[in-house]
Amino acid sequence: MLRSATIALLLAAPAALLAQAQPSTGEPWQLVQPPQSSLVYARDGSLIGEIGREWRTSVSIRTLPKYVGQAFVAIEDKRFYQHNGVDVIGVAAALKDAMLGNARGASTITQQLVGNMHPDQIDRRDKGAGRKIREQEAAREMERHYTKEQILEAYLNQINFAHGWYGIDAAARHYFGKPASKLTLAEAASLAAMPQSPVGFDPARFPDRNRTRRNTVLALMADQGYITKQLADAAAAEPVATVAAAGMSATAPYFVDVVRQQAERAGVPVGNGGYHIYTTLDPALQRAATVALVEGTAAVELRPGYKHQTYTNRPKGSPDYLQGAVVALDPVTGEVRALVGGRNYQESPFDRAVLAQRQPGSSFKPIVYALAIADSTPPNAIVQDTALKIPLPTGQFYEPGNSDNKFLGAMTLREALTKSRNPVAVQLGMKLGMDSVAGLARAMGIQSPIAPVPSSAIGASVLRPIELVTAYAAFDNLGSSVEPSFIHRVEDRAGKTVWKPTPAAPSLALDPRVAFIVRDMMRDVVERGTATAVRRYLPVTIPVAGKTGTTNDNTDVWFVGMTPEIVAGVWLGFDRPKTITPGAAGGSLAAPIFGAMLQRWYAGKTAGSWEPPAGLVSGELDRETGMVADALTPPERRYTEYFLEGTEPPGLQWDPWRLFELGPVGLAF
Repeated sequence: MLRSATIALLLAAPAALLAQAQPSTGEPWQLVQPPQSSLVYARDGSLIGEIGREWRTSVSIRTLPKYVGQAFVAIEDKRFYQHNGVDVIGVAAALKDAMLGNARGASTITQQLVGNMHPDQIDRRDKGAGRKIREQEAAREMERHYTKEQILEAYLNQINFAHGWYGIDAAARHYFGKPASKLTLAEAASLAAMPQSPVGFDPARFPDRNRTRRNTVLALMADQGYITKQLADAAAAEPVATVAAAGMSATAPYFVDVVRQQAERAGVPVGNGGYHIYTTLDPALQRAATVALVEGTAAVELRPGYKHQTYTNRPKGSPDYLQGAVVALDPVTGEVRALVGGRNYQESPFDRAVLAQRQPGSSFKPIVYALAIADSTPPNAIVQDTALKIPLPTGQFYEPGNSDNKFLGAMTLREALTKSRNPVAVQLGMKLGMDSVAGLARAMGIQSPIAPVPSSAIGASVLRPIELVTAYAAFDNLGSSVEPSFIHRVEDRAGKTVWKPTPAAPSLALDPRVAFIVRDMMRDVVERGTATAVRRYLPVTIPVAGKTGTTNDNTDVWFVGMTPEIVAGVWLGFDRPKTITPGAAGGSLAAPIFGAMLQRWYAGKTAGSWEPPAGLVSGELDRETGMVADALTPPERRYTEYFLEGTEPPGLQWDPWRLFELGPVGLAF
């Protein structure tokens, strides 16, 4: 952990000499505190991001192995400890080389620091003699005010190491996955190889180039007496091995953006750096979500009939390709465990999981069904999947159809949800009142307005993906509404907690029995309905429930699902809505991404179970008729149904008067 790292300039330089200003202010000889970054950690304490203009954590040189500073001195300024800021011998040698046609620089570490720390006053891009003279004067003045240790420390914390990483600690963290205090000799030499050309000698992109110059650094260290030749040879034999994902446990830029915004909204200036932010993210699930979305969208683009430009063949800079979003929550706490807002953050930082307003289609239907169950409509009630012609205030008619262009007639409520029949949901919404449907949606966590029109029952009103996933948490946890949360706490440099979000008060949005029944109905969606693709990835030992969604003209496809441990949603579509492909559906495009994500996450894990709450009546029914099963009901049509007490069919109702018919024998135990 980097919490113990100190801000070196604050500790090493006298307060009267250390200017508390931005790098572009102050006298050119002054040491100033460079911008710092705030570090963002996952729930397991691993690093997942940084926030700040420059990613940097300044450290004291006294916390570093001696060979770290020595490596930079050996390659950049071998007479650093002898000169007064300007190396006269080096300047003379550089002039001689220039006359022979071999121009090179002769700037000392102090001169480099002056230019890098005060670019407004000493522009190192200016090759004129005037800049050189000002730089040398400032370097000499810096040497008069500060010790060599302070100057070298400031230099190590100032250097640009490419990728927006500045200073030795950020470089060690992102190239080698460790704080600078843990750098090996070979790693220190690899970083010392970079100041001449941070991009050209990048150890991650160009390991061979870096190794060649690294070995030069090691040889110079031996020549100058900092290390033995044996140590230099041993380090030179090591490969250049950088860590994956820039030293972070998961790639989560969209998540880190939300964290930054929430912290700043709470008044914590994390953009100014120096804070440690501990979050709710699960790195394993985040990695699984990212890979599943990237691979899943690429697979859609390879499907027959896909006619749009793909991510790989798009014109440079074009944003017009298939996008997607994934968000996963802990259903009990609401803590966000994974969030992917698009396929490529660098190209498109717009967070579709949190900000995009899209029609959810049929994935909204479980909310309508929950209201129906709560209103005493049993799941075996017979409903009609039939043509409707609903007059609208405009004088037009609304005629909801089904994706298969068929009407299947009479069926149970459970079967209608399993097969996602639109007219049934519309009839339920109209019977219950769309205002009531909208009220339940709000109670479950959907903040976007739900228009009180019949089409809203099948997802015509736009909402944000994270809202819908939040609402589904109430099905998973047996009725409690949750609020998505991202941050556990924010600490300052001293480790003091400066902000901790206040958890939302628990609220019961659904009767637990209603939540259980609707969730059980959604299990059928996965087992034999529109989302059977999920079972290609997850074994039957993992309970799964969920609902697909597909909007008009196949422009948006969804799957929102849950297990005992996770509730998650997947959305695919174009930023400017258009048909993805003929026949596109949530079950065939979005559900596989959900399945692939959880397949990776559950590897080696055991899932929990869902148990019915008290107050339910259950019995074995005939799936085809919705009636209580009898001796003639074939096994493949038998299933267990659940009812609110008082809504069960006659064959399951308990009649207390029968106790008196049973007589003494019947009452015996």
